[in-house]
Amino acid sequence: MKVTLALALLGASVFAADELTATPLISSSNTKFGSAIEGAGVDKAGVIYATNFGDELTQAGQVTGSQSLLYQAANTTAYVNGIRFNIDSSGAEEAYIADAALHRVYRLTDRQGADGAFGSNSVFCQDEGILQPNDLAIAPSAGRIFLSGMNYTSDSVVGNGDLWTCDNTGAARRLGQFHRTNGIEVSPDEKTLYLSESENKGGAVVANRILAFDLDAASGDVTNQRVFVDFGTLDDTAATDIDGMRTDAAGKLYVTRNGLGKVAVFAPSGDLTAYITTPSIDFVASLDFGGQDGTDLHMVGRCKDNDTKGCVDVVKGLALGRASSDLRKSKGGETPALPLPGCGKTGRARK
Repeated sequence: MKVTLALALLGASVFAADELTATPLISSSNTKFGSAIEGAGVDKAGVIYATNFGDELTQAGQVTGSQSLLYQAANTTAYVNGIRFNIDSSGAEEAYIADAALHRVYRLTDRQGADGAFGSNSVFCQDEGILQPNDLAIAPSAGRIFLSGMNYTSDSVVGNGDLWTCDNTGAARRLGQFHRTNGIEVSPDEKTLYLSESENKGGAVVANRILAFDLDAASGDVTNQRVFVDFGTLDDTAATDIDGMRTDAAGKLYVTRNGLGKVAVFAPSGDLTAYITTPSIDFVASLDFGGQDGTDLHMVGRCKDNDTKGCVDVVKGLALGRASSDLRKSKGGETPALPLPGCGKTGRARK
Protein backbone atom coordinates (compact mmCIF):
# COMPACT_ATOMS: atom_id res chain seq x y z
CA MET A 1 0.00 0.00 0.00
CA LYS A 2 2.80 2.40 0.94
CA VAL A 3 4.68 1.58 -2.29
CA THR A 4 1.54 2.15 -4.37
CA LEU A 5 0.92 5.50 -2.69
CA ALA A 6 4.55 6.56 -3.15
CA LEU A 7 4.42 5.74 -6.86
CA ALA A 8 1.15 7.62 -7.23
CA LEU A 9 2.63 10.69 -5.57
CA LEU A 10 5.76 10.46 -7.73
CA GLY A 11 3.66 10.29 -10.88
CA ALA A 12 1.57 13.24 -9.77
CA SER A 13 4.66 15.35 -9.06
CA VAL A 14 6.16 14.59 -12.49
CA PHE A 15 3.05 15.02 -14.60
CA ALA A 16 2.03 18.24 -12.84
CA ALA A 17 5.01 19.92 -14.51
CA ASP A 18 4.44 22.28 -17.43
CA GLU A 19 5.27 20.89 -20.88
CA LEU A 20 6.94 23.48 -23.12
CA THR A 21 8.23 23.15 -26.69
CA ALA A 22 11.12 25.18 -28.10
CA THR A 23 11.34 26.56 -31.64
CA PRO A 24 14.26 25.79 -34.01
CA LEU A 25 16.61 28.74 -34.42
CA ILE A 26 19.67 27.31 -36.18
CA SER A 27 19.18 24.14 -38.22
CA SER A 28 21.50 21.61 -39.83
CA SER A 29 21.06 23.43 -43.16
CA ASN A 30 22.40 26.81 -42.01
CA THR A 31 24.59 26.09 -38.98
CA LYS A 32 28.28 26.94 -38.79
CA PHE A 33 28.75 24.76 -35.70
CA GLY A 34 29.82 21.12 -35.50
CA SER A 35 28.24 18.27 -33.56
CA ALA A 36 30.41 19.00 -30.50
CA ILE A 37 28.66 22.36 -29.98
CA GLU A 38 28.81 23.14 -26.26
CA GLY A 39 29.46 25.81 -23.67
CA ALA A 40 26.61 28.24 -24.36
CA GLY A 41 27.27 31.59 -22.71
CA VAL A 42 25.72 35.06 -22.91
CA ASP A 43 27.40 38.48 -22.97
CA LYS A 44 26.00 41.73 -21.56
CA ALA A 45 24.39 42.61 -24.92
CA GLY A 46 22.38 39.37 -24.80
CA VAL A 47 24.36 37.65 -27.56
CA ILE A 48 24.79 33.88 -27.16
CA TYR A 49 28.09 32.12 -27.94
CA ALA A 50 29.08 28.46 -28.13
CA THR A 51 32.08 26.27 -28.93
CA ASN A 52 32.90 24.03 -31.92
CA PHE A 53 32.42 26.95 -34.30
CA GLY A 54 33.45 25.95 -37.82
CA ASP A 55 33.43 22.34 -36.59
CA GLU A 56 36.75 23.10 -34.88
CA LEU A 57 37.41 22.10 -31.26
CA THR A 58 39.74 25.10 -30.94
CA GLN A 59 37.08 27.71 -31.81
CA ALA A 60 34.13 29.47 -30.19
CA GLY A 61 31.66 31.59 -32.10
CA GLN A 62 28.58 33.77 -31.98
CA VAL A 63 25.26 31.90 -32.14
CA THR A 64 22.70 34.71 -32.28
CA GLY A 65 22.89 37.45 -34.86
CA SER A 66 25.50 36.54 -37.43
CA GLN A 67 27.33 33.27 -36.80
CA SER A 68 30.88 34.54 -36.50
CA LEU A 69 34.16 33.69 -34.79
CA LEU A 70 34.73 34.88 -31.21
CA TYR A 71 37.85 32.97 -30.21
CA GLN A 72 40.52 30.76 -31.78
CA ALA A 73 42.90 28.95 -29.43
CA ALA A 74 46.54 29.36 -30.38
CA ASN A 75 47.40 25.77 -29.45
CA THR A 76 46.08 23.28 -32.01
CA THR A 77 45.62 20.62 -29.33
CA ALA A 78 43.21 22.80 -27.32
CA TYR A 79 39.61 21.71 -26.75
CA VAL A 80 37.58 24.78 -25.78
CA ASN A 81 34.34 24.11 -23.95
CA GLY A 82 32.59 26.19 -21.26
CA ILE A 83 32.17 29.97 -21.77
CA ARG A 84 31.17 32.58 -19.20
CA PHE A 85 31.17 36.39 -19.42
CA ASN A 86 31.78 38.81 -16.56
CA ILE A 87 32.22 42.50 -15.77
CA ASP A 88 35.55 43.15 -14.08
CA SER A 89 36.21 45.59 -11.22
CA SER A 90 36.86 48.43 -13.67
CA GLY A 91 33.52 47.90 -15.44
CA ALA A 92 35.03 46.26 -18.54
CA GLU A 93 33.57 43.11 -20.04
CA GLU A 94 35.68 39.96 -20.00
CA ALA A 95 35.14 36.30 -20.87
CA TYR A 96 36.42 32.99 -19.55
CA ILE A 97 36.80 29.92 -21.77
CA ALA A 98 37.60 26.42 -20.50
CA ASP A 99 40.18 24.25 -22.28
CA ALA A 100 39.39 20.61 -21.49
CA ALA A 101 42.55 19.28 -23.16
CA LEU A 102 45.16 21.57 -21.62
CA HIS A 103 43.68 21.78 -18.08
CA ARG A 104 43.29 25.55 -18.06
CA VAL A 105 40.92 28.50 -18.37
CA TYR A 106 41.59 31.45 -20.66
CA ARG A 107 40.66 35.04 -19.84
CA LEU A 108 39.67 37.32 -22.74
CA THR A 109 39.94 41.09 -22.23
CA ASP A 110 40.07 44.37 -24.19
CA ARG A 111 36.80 43.91 -26.03
CA GLN A 112 36.46 45.64 -29.38
CA GLY A 113 32.86 46.89 -29.37
CA ALA A 114 29.71 45.73 -27.58
CA ASP A 115 29.60 42.30 -29.22
CA GLY A 116 32.98 42.18 -30.90
CA ALA A 117 36.12 40.13 -30.49
CA PHE A 118 38.53 40.55 -27.58
CA GLY A 119 41.91 42.14 -28.21
CA SER A 120 43.80 40.18 -25.58
CA ASN A 121 43.72 36.69 -24.11
CA SER A 122 45.84 34.90 -21.54
CA VAL A 123 45.84 31.82 -19.34
CA PHE A 124 43.81 32.79 -16.28
CA CYS A 125 44.24 29.62 -14.23
CA GLN A 126 45.60 26.14 -14.76
CA ASP A 127 46.66 23.03 -12.88
CA GLU A 128 47.73 19.64 -14.19
CA GLY A 129 45.53 18.08 -11.52
CA ILE A 130 42.35 19.48 -13.12
CA LEU A 131 40.67 16.63 -15.01
CA GLN A 132 39.51 18.87 -17.85
CA PRO A 133 37.77 21.47 -17.13
CA ASN A 134 34.48 20.83 -18.91
CA ASP A 135 32.11 23.54 -17.74
CA LEU A 136 32.31 26.80 -15.80
CA ALA A 137 30.22 28.71 -13.29
CA ILE A 138 30.90 32.16 -11.90
CA ALA A 139 30.28 34.13 -8.70
CA PRO A 140 30.52 37.72 -10.02
CA SER A 141 30.65 39.38 -6.59
CA ALA A 142 34.04 37.78 -5.93
CA GLY A 143 35.28 37.42 -9.52
CA ARG A 144 35.57 33.71 -8.74
CA ILE A 145 34.95 30.84 -11.17
CA PHE A 146 34.13 27.18 -10.53
CA LEU A 147 35.18 24.28 -12.76
CA SER A 148 33.84 20.77 -13.33
CA GLY A 149 35.33 17.92 -15.30
CA MET A 150 35.42 14.18 -15.78
CA ASN A 151 37.35 11.09 -16.74
CA TYR A 152 34.84 8.81 -18.50
CA THR A 153 35.38 5.15 -17.59
CA SER A 154 33.27 1.98 -17.89
CA ASP A 155 33.06 1.66 -14.11
CA SER A 156 33.18 5.04 -12.47
CA VAL A 157 34.77 5.69 -9.10
CA VAL A 158 35.15 8.72 -6.90
CA GLY A 159 37.95 10.68 -8.57
CA ASN A 160 36.51 10.39 -12.08
CA GLY A 161 34.94 13.79 -11.47
CA ASP A 162 36.22 16.93 -9.78
CA LEU A 163 35.28 20.39 -8.60
CA TRP A 164 37.76 23.27 -8.61
CA THR A 165 37.67 27.00 -8.04
CA CYS A 166 39.92 29.80 -9.28
CA ASP A 167 39.92 33.10 -7.37
CA ASN A 168 40.19 36.51 -9.02
CA THR A 169 43.98 36.22 -9.16
CA GLY A 170 43.80 32.90 -11.03
CA ALA A 171 44.90 30.73 -8.09
CA ALA A 172 43.37 27.26 -8.54
CA ARG A 173 42.17 25.03 -5.68
CA ARG A 174 40.44 21.67 -5.73
CA LEU A 175 37.25 21.56 -3.67
CA GLY A 176 36.36 17.89 -4.03
CA GLN A 177 36.36 14.65 -5.99
CA PHE A 178 33.27 12.76 -7.14
CA HIS A 179 31.98 10.33 -9.72
CA ARG A 180 31.71 11.93 -13.21
CA THR A 181 30.88 15.64 -12.91
CA ASN A 182 29.63 17.86 -15.71
CA GLY A 183 26.99 20.59 -15.32
CA ILE A 184 27.76 23.32 -12.79
CA GLU A 185 26.01 26.52 -11.75
CA VAL A 186 25.77 29.10 -8.95
CA SER A 187 22.46 30.40 -7.61
CA PRO A 188 21.56 34.09 -8.11
CA ASP A 189 22.26 34.90 -4.44
CA GLU A 190 25.60 33.04 -4.68
CA LYS A 191 24.70 30.94 -1.64
CA THR A 192 24.26 27.61 -3.44
CA LEU A 193 26.45 25.74 -5.92
CA TYR A 194 24.91 23.01 -8.09
CA LEU A 195 26.99 20.18 -9.59
CA SER A 196 25.91 17.17 -11.63
CA GLU A 197 27.25 13.71 -10.78
CA SER A 198 26.85 10.55 -12.88
CA GLU A 199 27.92 6.93 -12.46
CA ASN A 200 28.78 4.13 -14.88
CA LYS A 201 28.74 0.40 -14.20
CA GLY A 202 29.81 -2.24 -16.71
CA GLY A 203 29.86 0.38 -19.47
CA ALA A 204 26.28 1.50 -18.79
CA VAL A 205 25.16 4.77 -17.19
CA VAL A 206 23.36 3.85 -13.95
CA ALA A 207 22.96 7.12 -12.00
CA ASN A 208 22.43 10.82 -12.64
CA ARG A 209 21.86 13.31 -9.88
CA ILE A 210 22.41 16.96 -9.04
CA LEU A 211 24.30 17.79 -5.87
CA ALA A 212 23.82 21.06 -4.01
CA PHE A 213 26.31 22.72 -1.65
CA ASP A 214 26.21 25.74 0.61
CA LEU A 215 28.59 28.24 -0.99
CA ASP A 216 30.79 30.98 0.45
CA ALA A 217 31.52 32.94 -2.74
CA ALA A 218 34.26 35.06 -1.15
CA SER A 219 36.40 32.10 -0.03
CA GLY A 220 35.10 29.58 -2.57
CA ASP A 221 34.39 27.05 0.18
CA VAL A 222 31.53 24.58 -0.30
CA THR A 223 29.84 22.72 2.58
CA ASN A 224 26.70 20.76 3.41
CA GLN A 225 26.73 18.48 0.35
CA ARG A 226 23.27 17.05 -0.41
CA VAL A 227 21.29 15.55 -3.27
CA PHE A 228 19.15 18.22 -4.91
CA VAL A 229 17.58 15.94 -7.56
CA ASP A 230 18.03 12.24 -8.35
CA PHE A 231 16.70 11.45 -11.83
CA GLY A 232 16.44 7.75 -11.04
CA THR A 233 13.76 8.42 -8.45
CA LEU A 234 12.29 11.51 -10.12
CA ASP A 235 11.36 10.14 -13.55
CA ASP A 236 13.33 6.89 -14.03
CA THR A 237 15.91 8.53 -16.33
CA ALA A 238 19.05 7.62 -14.37
CA ALA A 239 20.62 6.33 -17.59
CA THR A 240 20.40 9.73 -19.31
CA ASP A 241 23.32 12.06 -18.63
CA ILE A 242 23.07 15.58 -17.34
CA ASP A 243 25.11 18.13 -19.29
CA GLY A 244 24.93 21.93 -18.99
CA MET A 245 22.92 23.77 -16.30
CA ARG A 246 21.85 27.39 -15.85
CA THR A 247 19.74 29.36 -13.39
CA ASP A 248 17.34 32.19 -14.05
CA ALA A 249 17.19 35.36 -11.96
CA ALA A 250 14.45 33.87 -9.77
CA GLY A 251 16.64 30.90 -8.89
CA LYS A 252 15.08 28.17 -11.03
CA LEU A 253 17.60 25.62 -12.32
CA TYR A 254 17.46 24.51 -15.98
CA VAL A 255 19.08 21.11 -16.58
CA THR A 256 19.88 19.53 -19.96
CA ARG A 257 18.86 15.88 -20.46
CA ASN A 258 21.46 14.74 -22.98
CA GLY A 259 19.76 12.03 -25.02
CA LEU A 260 16.12 12.79 -24.22
CA GLY A 261 15.78 15.99 -26.24
CA LYS A 262 14.61 17.82 -23.13
CA VAL A 263 15.50 20.36 -20.48
CA ALA A 264 14.15 19.86 -16.95
CA VAL A 265 13.33 22.94 -14.84
CA PHE A 266 13.44 22.94 -11.04
CA ALA A 267 12.39 25.44 -8.39
CA PRO A 268 15.01 26.30 -5.74
CA SER A 269 13.16 23.85 -3.48
CA GLY A 270 14.00 20.99 -5.86
CA ASP A 271 10.44 20.63 -7.15
CA LEU A 272 10.13 19.90 -10.88
CA THR A 273 8.22 22.73 -12.57
CA ALA A 274 8.59 22.07 -16.32
CA TYR A 275 10.03 20.00 -19.13
CA ILE A 276 11.12 21.79 -22.32
CA THR A 277 11.26 19.70 -25.50
CA THR A 278 13.91 20.59 -28.10
CA PRO A 279 12.54 19.51 -31.53
CA SER A 280 15.88 19.86 -33.38
CA ILE A 281 18.10 18.27 -30.72
CA ASP A 282 18.10 14.92 -28.92
CA PHE A 283 21.45 15.41 -27.21
CA VAL A 284 21.05 18.81 -25.55
CA ALA A 285 24.53 19.87 -24.43
CA SER A 286 24.26 23.37 -23.02
CA LEU A 287 22.00 26.38 -22.63
CA ASP A 288 21.77 30.01 -21.56
CA PHE A 289 19.37 32.95 -21.61
CA GLY A 290 19.99 35.76 -24.08
CA GLY A 291 18.26 38.14 -26.45
CA GLN A 292 17.51 41.84 -26.07
CA ASP A 293 15.78 41.38 -22.70
CA GLY A 294 17.85 38.39 -21.55
CA THR A 295 14.71 36.23 -21.40
CA ASP A 296 15.17 33.91 -24.42
CA LEU A 297 16.42 30.44 -23.47
CA HIS A 298 18.81 29.09 -26.11
CA MET A 299 19.59 25.35 -26.08
CA VAL A 300 22.42 23.89 -28.16
CA GLY A 301 23.37 20.36 -29.18
CA ARG A 302 23.90 17.85 -31.95
CA CYS A 303 21.29 18.15 -34.72
CA LYS A 304 18.68 15.39 -34.70
CA ASP A 305 18.52 15.19 -38.51
CA ASN A 306 22.31 15.38 -39.11
CA ASP A 307 24.60 14.22 -36.33
CA THR A 308 27.63 15.96 -37.85
CA LYS A 309 26.10 19.41 -37.24
CA GLY A 310 25.24 21.59 -34.24
CA CYS A 311 21.73 23.02 -33.84
CA VAL A 312 20.10 25.66 -31.63
CA ASP A 313 16.50 25.77 -30.34
CA VAL A 314 14.94 28.65 -28.41
CA VAL A 315 12.03 29.52 -26.13
CA LYS A 316 11.46 33.26 -26.24
CA GLY A 317 10.29 35.37 -23.32
CA LEU A 318 10.62 32.52 -20.83
CA ALA A 319 12.41 34.13 -17.87
CA LEU A 320 15.21 36.57 -17.12
CA GLY A 321 18.48 34.63 -17.06
CA ARG A 322 20.69 34.91 -14.03
CA ALA A 323 23.79 35.67 -16.14
CA SER A 324 21.96 38.34 -18.14
CA SER A 325 20.68 39.90 -14.94
CA ASP A 326 24.16 39.95 -13.35
CA LEU A 327 25.81 41.44 -16.45
CA ARG A 328 23.18 44.17 -16.78
CA LYS A 329 23.44 45.07 -13.11
CA SER A 330 27.22 45.20 -13.37
CA LYS A 331 27.12 47.67 -16.25
CA GLY A 332 24.96 50.06 -14.22
CA GLY A 333 21.69 49.56 -16.04
CA GLU A 334 18.36 48.25 -14.82
CA THR A 335 17.45 44.66 -15.48
CA PRO A 336 14.31 44.10 -17.56
CA ALA A 337 11.13 43.04 -15.82
CA LEU A 338 10.32 39.34 -15.71
CA PRO A 339 7.57 38.23 -18.12
CA LEU A 340 4.22 37.54 -16.52
CA PRO A 341 3.43 33.85 -15.88
CA GLY A 342 1.82 32.24 -18.91
CA CYS A 343 2.76 35.17 -21.15
CA GLY A 344 5.81 33.70 -22.85
CA LYS A 345 6.14 34.14 -26.57
CA THR A 346 7.31 31.75 -29.25
CA GLY A 347 7.37 28.07 -28.42
CA ARG A 348 5.42 27.94 -25.17
CA ALA A 349 2.65 25.44 -24.74
CA ARG A 350 1.06 24.68 -21.40
CA LYS A 351 -0.11 21.16 -20.71
